[in-house]
Amino acid sequence: QVQLVESGGGLVQPGGSLRLSCAASGKIGSIEAMGWYRQAPGKQRELVATIPSTGSTNYADSVKGRFTISRNNTKNTVYLQMNYLKPEDPAIYYCNADIVSRSTLWRNDFWGQGTQVTVSS
Repeated sequence: QVQLVESGGGLVQPGGSLRLSCAASGKIGSIEAMGWYRQAPGKQRELVATIPSTGSTNYADSVKGRFTISRNNTKNTVYLQMNYLKPEDPAIYYCNADIVSRSTLWRNDFWGQGTQVTVSS
């Protein structure tokens, strides 16, 4: 019974900052890749950033230089630091984790419930 709990969304002015957090809990054997996605009204869900267990991070072109993804493996948590937020950034942000079950050793993707990010003056 794995779940991802997100927090940190809210309302900020253009140019402001937010830090999103997503903590995984349950019968976790290991967490491989983790990432953030977002979905705006009338649009498809799109990748924002990913961070694998090994290797390089990956960012969408629209957020490069502004957003930073990181993870704390001790806390099973992934973060998204969002700086210089723009009016084009508002959306529901979802975290994702590729998790191996502690009991079955099967790998599955899990999603958070989403957190709303609003950018307005």
